[in-house]
Amino acid sequence: MRHLLTHTKEKPYVCDTCYKGFSQKTHLSRHIWTHTKEKPHVCDICSKSFSQKYHLRQHLATHTKEKPYVCNICNKAFPRKATLRQHMLIHTEEKAHVCDVCSKAFSQQGNLMQHLLTHTNEKPHVCDICSKGFSQKLHLRRHMLSHTKEKPHLCNLCSKEFTQKAHLRRHLATHTKEKPYACSKCNKNFSQKSDLRRHLYKRKVSCGPHVQEEAVEED
Repeated sequence: MRHLLTHTKEKPYVCDTCYKGFSQKTHLSRHIWTHTKEKPHVCDICSKSFSQKYHLRQHLATHTKEKPYVCNICNKAFPRKATLRQHMLIHTEEKAHVCDVCSKAFSQQGNLMQHLLTHTNEKPHVCDICSKGFSQKLHLRRHMLSHTKEKPHLCNLCSKEFTQKAHLRRHLATHTKEKPYACSKCNKNFSQKSDLRRHLYKRKVSCGPHVQEEAVEED
């Protein structure tokens, strides 16, 4: 019966603190530890403790340096299967679901449905604590972290925790030293898009608005 809920998408077990739903009672029990601050899972190597077992497994990879999940296109390796799946979207670029209003494309229909609310300005997802409304459930869940102080996104390399996945991605660049954002005028590279934008602004100030205009178009 528990397995069937993964197909029906039913989530009958709800957290009394943040109202997040789960398909299995064990998953709810693990989640509750993030509120109670219990950390029963302890690393045998450095004694660092974690509230959830999979966080401990992710942390152990920082000691072993194992990366068993390898991309068959570019051979980049990852410690987690989920990270590899996310990476694969870079290569496939499959976005079959297109918005009729602005033509923005999405890889999943659910993402398109959520996006459509940004055009209608509907905000059906409301925070039970402060009554703030959101157009997407994801944004509400992200907002709830500001109340619960939960940080579910964990760096596999240093175990630093973040409330948002985007913050984790920016942080990872400090480990990889990758600088994918390049200025088309001076070939200077940056690890974050915000750094590139600041650089382009400085070019506008020092060289005039025409330089900024061209650079932003190329970005």
